[in-house]
Amino acid sequence: MAEKNVWIVIPAFNEEATIKQVIKSLKKHGWRNIIVVDDGSVDNTPSIAEREDVIVLKHIINRGLGAALGTGIKAALDLGADIIVTFDADLQHKPEDVERLIKPIIQGRADVVIGSRFLNKEYLKGMPLSKKIGNIGLNIITYLLFGAKTSDSQSGMRAFSRKAAQTISIKTNRMEVSSEIIAEVARKKLKKAEIPIKAIYLRKGQSVWDGFKILGKLILKRLME
Repeated sequence: MAEKNVWIVIPAFNEEATIKQVIKSLKKHGWRNIIVVDDGSVDNTPSIAEREDVIVLKHIINRGLGAALGTGIKAALDLGADIIVTFDADLQHKPEDVERLIKPIIQGRADVVIGSRFLNKEYLKGMPLSKKIGNIGLNIITYLLFGAKTSDSQSGMRAFSRKAAQTISIKTNRMEVSSEIIAEVARKKLKKAEIPIKAIYLRKGQSVWDGFKILGKLILKRLME
């Protein structure tokens, strides 16, 4: 797989406690092309990342997950990426899953691969009940609004071929970007695959209120199309 130019994009906001370990674990598994997008952090996230010999891009203010992903994906394309992987900065994802994530793209079976936390029941044991319910609800909403099916619309671990990254248009700035990406994959008729991944939950994550905000913004996006 070394012949492919793979870039990892890590959106980060106030992740000084974990960003160093995330970068080091990715490098340990052979992934050295890393872009950290610091989304207006008020802690030491950017300075810690800069010491780890990776590309660090900075938003002056917090613009949101969607904006950070957009910045990172564009930068990876400019650097000639063949495959782009998005990876959370909070130690939720396992770097050993990256190779499995990109395999369907390398084999030509997919343009986009979603790392799904819902494909293996054993992997669901550590997921908080509120997160399970919220994610399933947003899966349903994503399908009802955009006709896009997926088992894990809110997964932060995804892989894009260069073609897919160039084709998908990210317009939303915040958490609703996850559903927007799934909708774009369906709308642009890109080939999608899903692989099971196990997530590690060290923090609470999105609240119920966050879920309602995502829902409201997705409905607004649908009405504006």
